Order: sequence, then C-alpha cells, then structure tokens
Amino acid sequence: MTLRIGNASGFYGDRFDAMREMLTGGELDVLTGDYLAELTMLILGRDRLKDPGAGYARTFLRQLEECLGPARERGVRIVANAGGLNPAGLASRIRELADRTGLPVRVAHVEGDDLTPLHPGSLAAHAYLGGFGVAACLREGADVVVTGRVTDAALVTGPAAAHFGWAPTDYDRLAGAVVAGHVLECGTQATGGNYAFFQQGDVRRPGFPLAELHEDGTAVITKHPGTGGFVDVGTVTAQLLYETQGARYAGPDVTARLDTVRLTQDGPDRVRISGVRGEAPPPTLKVGLNRLGGFRNEVAFVLTGLDIEAKAALVREQMEPVLAKAAEVRWDLVRTDRPDAGTEEAASALLRLVVRDANQEIVGRALSGAAVELALASYPGFHVLAPPGKGSPYGVFEDVYVPHGSVDHVAVLHDGRRLPVAPAQETAVLDDPPTPPLPEPLPEGPTRRVPLGLIAGARSGDKGGNANIGVWARTDEAWPWLAHTLTVDLLRELLPETAELPVTRHDLPHLRALNFVVEGILGEGVAAQHRFDPQAKALGEWLRSRHLDIPEALL
Repeated sequence: MTLRIGNASGFYGDRFDAMREMLTGGELDVLTGDYLAELTMLILGRDRLKDPGAGYARTFLRQLEECLGPARERGVRIVANAGGLNPAGLASRIRELADRTGLPVRVAHVEGDDLTPLHPGSLAAHAYLGGFGVAACLREGADVVVTGRVTDAALVTGPAAAHFGWAPTDYDRLAGAVVAGHVLECGTQATGGNYAFFQQGDVRRPGFPLAELHEDGTAVITKHPGTGGFVDVGTVTAQLLYETQGARYAGPDVTARLDTVRLTQDGPDRVRISGVRGEAPPPTLKVGLNRLGGFRNEVAFVLTGLDIEAKAALVREQMEPVLAKAAEVRWDLVRTDRPDAGTEEAASALLRLVVRDANQEIVGRALSGAAVELALASYPGFHVLAPPGKGSPYGVFEDVYVPHGSVDHVAVLHDGRRLPVAPAQETAVLDDPPTPPLPEPLPEGPTRRVPLGLIAGARSGDKGGNANIGVWARTDEAWPWLAHTLTVDLLRELLPETAELPVTRHDLPHLRALNFVVEGILGEGVAAQHRFDPQAKALGEWLRSRHLDIPEALL
C-alpha cells in the first residue's frame, strides 16, 4: 500500500502554476504546500498589523480558486501550512470559496501554535507543531487541511500517520516520513533546482517532487513523468543536508537519525530512502520569535578606475560625522573591478554601507542627506547605485523552547468539532551521537591545485542567526579524502568570514557527507540583513570555488 504525496510550494512566492501542474501531471493522494519560513512569519506579522483578518498566504487561496475543483475530482487531499498566523481565517475563506463554486469540500485547520500573547514585544511567536493534528483532521474526513506553524516535515508525517495508522511511538516509520518530508519541503531543490551539478540535466523548469511512502517508513523520491529537472542520489543528498545540524534531526513527533539514512538510485528519476531510524522527540518544542529590531538603510558607492582603496578611505572619512550617532555601522568594499577594463562597469568596485539604529531619523534623512551632499565634493567619479531612502524596519528572529504540554495543539474539524492532540508522552534529551570512525585515508600520490567543487557538492542555508554548509563527496573514492581533509580549521581558512565564529562539524558517512554549522554568521537572522547573502544560500558555492591540493586520482 503506497501513499503518493506531492509538493507544490517551497516558499511563499513559489511558482504559481505548480499546484495545477501537480494535480494534472500524474497520480497523487495528497498534495502539500510549504509557504512558511522565518522571514515569512515576520512578513505575515506585519500584514496582520495592518489588517487583523490577514496573516495567511494569499497566494494559496488564489491557487485554490482554479485547483479546488480538479483536486476534488481526482480525490487528492490538500495539506498546507499557508494558514500562517491565521489558519482559522484561511479555513473560513476556503469554505466561502467552496460554497461559491458549489464544491462539497470539507475544510479543517490546526491551531495552538500561536504563543504571541505569552511573549510581549514580539510581532509573532509560534511553536513548531508536529503532524498529528493534521492526521486527526484527515482521519475525520477533511479534504483540505490548513495549518499555522507546524514543522515543514509535518505536512508529510501527518498524512502518512493518518493513512497507515501509525502510533506516536512508531519512531522508525515517523522518522522515515520526516526524512521524505524534509526532501520534499523545498520543492524543486529536490529535482535539480539550486543544485551544485545543475548541468547534468535540463533544469530550466524543474518539476516538483513527490514521495511514494510505504507503511514501513521507506520512501521513493520521484517526480511526475515528462516534467523538467531530474532526481538522483545527488539532488536528494543536497536537499537532505539543507538547513540541518547534527546527526539527530529533532522534531515534535520524532528525532530522525540522519546518520542512518541510506539513499539508492531506484531507476531514472527515482531515489529510494531506507534504513532511517527514529528516537523519541526532545522534551521541548521550538518557538520562533519575530520582533521588529529597528531601522536600516544602505548606500552602495561606486568606485571606478584607479586608487580604489584611497577613494574608499576618503568617503568613509567624509561620512564618519553622521555615522557616529548610529548604533551599528558596517562597511564592505567589494573588489569587482579589473585593471585595464573594457567597460566602465568592469572597472568599478562597490563600497557598501549599511546602517542600523532604533531611530529611523538617524538611518533615514540624516544618512541620505550626508550621502547626497557628497555628490560634488568627494572622490573622482562619485556616484551611487541608488540614493538612500527613509530607512526601512528590519526584523529579528530568535528561538526559545517550551515544554510539549504548554501548547494547546488542536485539530478543528469541518463540522466545528475540536479534537485536542496529546503532547508527546515519551521524550529524550537531545545529545550528539558519538562521532563515527573515519575511513582509511587515501595513499600518498600526486596532487593538483583545483576547486573543491570538482569532486564535492555543497548546499547551505540558514537557521536563525546560524548557517549550515552540507558538503558531500561525489564518489566513494573521494569520501576518505574529504573526511580527512576538510576539517573545521581548514573550513575557517577557506572561508575567512567564519574564522572567529564557533564552527561544528558533523560526519554523515552513509551520505559521504560532512555538515558544518557556523554560529552567528547571519547575526539576528535573515530579516536583519546582517550580511550580503543574508540566508547563506551561496555559502556552499563559495566553499566549492576555493582551491585545494586534490589527489590527481580523484580528478
């Protein structure tokens, strides 16, 4: 008995047509959509400030206007976290849509994640719930289930638990569904999107992924026939490493052991996930807190031609009097210029100034006035990419933890009944497992200085203020070299931005992978825009571009 679960959204703003494509492209039992991220919760919180009836993903409702009928005709159930901060409001709007179109659709929602009243000063404070609220809704006959802040994988564990009748202590089965859900959650990142070796297939328009789940918790990741992109062990490995930390991948339902995952190619565009082991979840739930941190502004000064360093020093000195009042000032000189360049743009470097303060006046009018006044009084060739504006608010994300029992997890059914969802009865404190032994090192031999990316893939992402970089060897032969060579010290040397930060390495030999967690590199989270790549999306590609002495036998 197989349960086919597809995904039609990896973020709020993903491809609008994906829901229809998934419904019409092949067989499905359940269609999920992941619309929430740390930044999205902040955006929805600001929406709710303007309109108390807002707070959900409007895109999802528009998609349902054309897809609710086809889903009903095909018997596909829809599960999405598009409810955001207002799942009850979204469920009500879907019922209105169903009534207007004459479709007999049963709509349920999950609530209990909103802890904002308990955290004064936060714009949104939401616990990450598990999948058993979704399962309760489906068991009671819901056709559409919308949630607030559940874990991304809960969109898969919930339908799987309902379909197969899993109990909360079926940890291995639940862990298998968590791994499948983690692979699906970012949509086309599992089918060649954002993939290190994207040139292996046609990724101009990748199809969205689906998982064929089995009662024992194993799964096959695939996609609808004829859609773009490709699914292989590499694309699944990349997504499996995305935004993870140690070998224990904790959630509210189960802790999945990533060091037990086996991936095997099961045919064209088919990757089997097996061997996953699960453990009791940790005793606490994660709560994501979003608050407004103040105001920020930025200016990009263009420095062209000769004396780049001296030009940068001059404008910094000229701006210093007004910047002395700001709480935080950051300058970055990006040397994109080339000597004897054939175009003016290629001869230019960028000097980026970012200013933050609780007072909008300091980062707004005062900054813009000082920058504009330099137009005829600074370095030769002075101009900026865009004049600074009034300054915009920025958000801050942090996570705290609460006991399972402190959250009222409730499934609200289509007929108004409210079913409480019991908290986890068994829990286990989360510790890192012992580090697995390293493989035997490669014998000595000739080397060549080339980019790491010739023999290794990488994918990176954000978790609050931290970033992870998952690196995997492309072949069995390259794994011993990678495991022995890419130490924390070498990573800090290759990526100097990490040199003064705490870095932890986790080994995942079954995936031929190393996962590095870099603490604090993103400051107070993506909404704070701490660095030029605020979600660390390209940190892994920077690492792959660095040159190392690699054995010629691997090249």
